[in-house]
Parts: sequence; C-alpha cells; structure tokens
Amino acid sequence: MIEVDRVSKFYGPVRAVEEVSFSVARGEVLGFLGPNGAGKTTTMRIITGFTPPTSGTVRVAGFDALEEGLKARRRIGYLPESPPLYPEMTVRSYLTFIAAIREVPARRIKGRVDEVVDRLELQPAAGRLIQNLSKGYRQRVGLAQAIVHDPDVLVLDEPTAGLDPKQIIEIRELIKQLGRDHTIILSSHILPEVSQICGRVVIINRGRVVAVDTPQGLSRRLRQGQVLLARIKGPQERVLQVLGELPGVVSAQVGTPGEAPDYHVQTSPGQDVREPLFFKLAAAGFPILELRPVDLSLEEVFLQLTTEEVAAGD
Repeated sequence: MIEVDRVSKFYGPVRAVEEVSFSVARGEVLGFLGPNGAGKTTTMRIITGFTPPTSGTVRVAGFDALEEGLKARRRIGYLPESPPLYPEMTVRSYLTFIAAIREVPARRIKGRVDEVVDRLELQPAAGRLIQNLSKGYRQRVGLAQAIVHDPDVLVLDEPTAGLDPKQIIEIRELIKQLGRDHTIILSSHILPEVSQICGRVVIINRGRVVAVDTPQGLSRRLRQGQVLLARIKGPQERVLQVLGELPGVVSAQVGTPGEAPDYHVQTSPGQDVREPLFFKLAAAGFPILELRPVDLSLEEVFLQLTTEEVAAGD
C-alpha cells in the first residue's frame, strides 16, 4: 500500500531525511520511530503529500504521491500531532464539512458521519463545540476526520500525545480496531504502545533508516543470539554446571534466586538449545518449571540503535 523509495529532503544545506526506503503491506500496522529531530514528521508529511521530496518517490495504493498527488491523497487519512480542528464548529458539523471536502458523495455524507461518530463513540459530544471538548475527545475527533472518507491508509503522528493514561488506553484500543480495516503508519514516543499495536517497526535516526524489522527480530539481531529464561529446580552450582556444558550456550547466570531460581541462558547466534537443554536437565533430575525466550524491550532496542548511530556520527 505504501512504497517509500530513496526519499531525501533538504532545506538548503540542511538534511532532514536522506535515502529513506521502506514499504507497508496492505492491512499492516507499522511503527515509525526515531528521536526528536530524526526526520519522522518530515517523512510522514512527504507520504501524505504535504511536503514534496527533494528526490526519491512515494507511492500510495499504486499512485505516485507527487505525480498523481490527488489520487494518492484521496486514499490517505492523516492525523498530525496537532489535529486540524475548527474549535468554533460542533463535532457533527465539522465532520460533515470534512466529508464534503474529502469528496464523499453528498447522498452518503450523513450516513458516513453517523457511522464514524458511532465507531469512535463520539455520540455524547456530537452536538458540542469542539473548543469545549476534553483533550481525549478532541483526539477522537481528529481520528474521525482522518477516517471519514474511508481511506485505505492512515498516517497517525503521535496520536496519544498529551493524553492522560485512561485516554491513552482508549485511543490505543481505537487504533487497534482501525487496524482491522486500514493500513496504518503510527509514529509514537510511547514505545510499549508501538510494541502492542505494531507488527513491524522502522527506526530512523539523523534522517536515515537504521532498522526495519519486527520488535522480536530486532531484539534477537542486536543480542547476537537468544536469551532463554529457565526456571529450574535443583542445586544452583550443579544446574549452572549442566547448563555450561551444553553446546551452543555462551553463558548462564542466576536471575531470581529461590527454591526454583530463574536462570538467564545466553546462546550463540543461530543455536536453538531448548531441546538438548530439556533432555540434559531431565537426565540430571532437575525439573524445568518454565522455559521461554526473553527479548530486548523495544526501548532497549531503540536506545541501542540510536545511541550507536549517534556515536558513529560523532
């Protein structure tokens, strides 16, 4: 649905983004991450047609965002960090206006507005002035204007910025629901939110893409192997000895102590030691109460990638 191919944007001598490439499949929810000033908003503005690239191409649903801009923009719903709301209008009149300028057929506008109001649970606010709404409701109205024309693609820039924890949960659930019917690019500083919503992430730093993968794939790649958490019943020294003798095990350390301690088992890249680990410990008479892989958190992945890139740049 979205193809970004070697896109660069310069403002005079200043580089905003350079040679950015990635794609988003139909029905995918993609997280777009980066530090402040990394080029996220510039890239999203280029995708949505608000800003032309200096070089490179963007295609949305098969249409070139520059050469066929109108056709591409018809298929995009955009929620910028500050929603484009008219505070003096009521919610329903505003959405009716947006539907009209988004070329929803006149006979369908009322039904479409009703549908969006119901879907985003805006009924209590539909007749109220936007300026009198809470931040959470204004954010819902922002999402409503992005989907009122039923676009194929949604581009959401910091959709939960400034919300309280309850409002964040509500908007997060709405985005999950929207992901069933739309292709979504989601930019957010709340990395656990991205982990919960997005199947894949693009990380950009200093205007360049530094990683494209699933959160789990990035974790395993950066760790250069897998870390297993094993809860094992038995004498610690003997268990550590058995673990250390397994081919493919780089190290084993005790995590949480107790009658059945947690052990963190680091493996070599490409090595799956779960089956031999099971049989070796069973033969030694040490029951395994739990065995599962442990991934780096998205925060750890993000910090490692962006810090390494900054250090390399410096």
